[in-house]
Amino acid sequence: MKEYLIYILKGLGVGIANIIPGVSGGTIALIVGIFIRLINAIKSFNLQAARLLFRGEWKEFAKQTDFWFLVSIFTGVAIAIVLLARIFGFLFDNYPVYIWAYFFGLVLASVYFVGKRVDHWTVGVIVFFIIGTAIAVVITFFNPAHENSHPLYLFLCGVVAVCSMILPGLSGSFILILMGNYQLVAIDAINNRDFGILLPVALGAVIGLVAFSHILSWVFKNYKDQTIALLTGFILGSLNILWPWKNPVYLTNQAGDFIMKHGEKVIARYESILPPTMNTEVWIAIVIMVFGILSIVALELTAMKEETE
Repeated sequence: MKEYLIYILKGLGVGIANIIPGVSGGTIALIVGIFIRLINAIKSFNLQAARLLFRGEWKEFAKQTDFWFLVSIFTGVAIAIVLLARIFGFLFDNYPVYIWAYFFGLVLASVYFVGKRVDHWTVGVIVFFIIGTAIAVVITFFNPAHENSHPLYLFLCGVVAVCSMILPGLSGSFILILMGNYQLVAIDAINNRDFGILLPVALGAVIGLVAFSHILSWVFKNYKDQTIALLTGFILGSLNILWPWKNPVYLTNQAGDFIMKHGEKVIARYESILPPTMNTEVWIAIVIMVFGILSIVALELTAMKEETE
């Protein structure tokens, strides 16, 4: 019991990382020493495990899949996500510039540390980096994502975002921001217990987690540097989304009139601007941004120490 309580606490750390854009759950799993075991446990959900389950051979199934280890980890993850979602909901409502400044610092530092994982920067790898950057820039400037509650899109959000659980350096919450559903899924749906939103995301996460654990092994074995370079470029090109100072751009119809929903104008996207004046709020935001950078530096240095040991 003591061992599994410790795993729940480690799961709390992974869960906190999963809801903070720029912090990778995989990085935290590496730091607390459960990364390899987590990958192996997820990959063990195969046809043999399915046969054991359907035959009712519970003990053998639990042994092969490291079931109680996974239950402990994901219990901690769930607790962290529920608790932190309330805190973030308050911050977004009352201090949006400060929380976006922190996120911007986190992701800015992540660009360097994710890119550092590339072993050899060949011409081909650089091309993948440029492609990733270009794709992200196109998304942020020409086709910005907006909130979408369609079940299939929510399912896709779950599949894509769950990559952060097993890929150090990639933040699932950051992916949700890019897809336009961070506020909807990670804040509103969790706080309001909106299972109509959460169930499609959870289903996508479960399927994506099992599938990606196998895909990840093959991709990293054959195209490790290209994959990391693509991710690095994607993160770099997407920084505009996290810039703390923004003006809303509202949806309009063909006649140029604002589209209304529940008596309010519908926001299509946010346009990044420079701070209007260098007031106290701006200086506080800059300090918070630096703190975000230092948070990632501390996490990554600790992770590198764990890898070395």
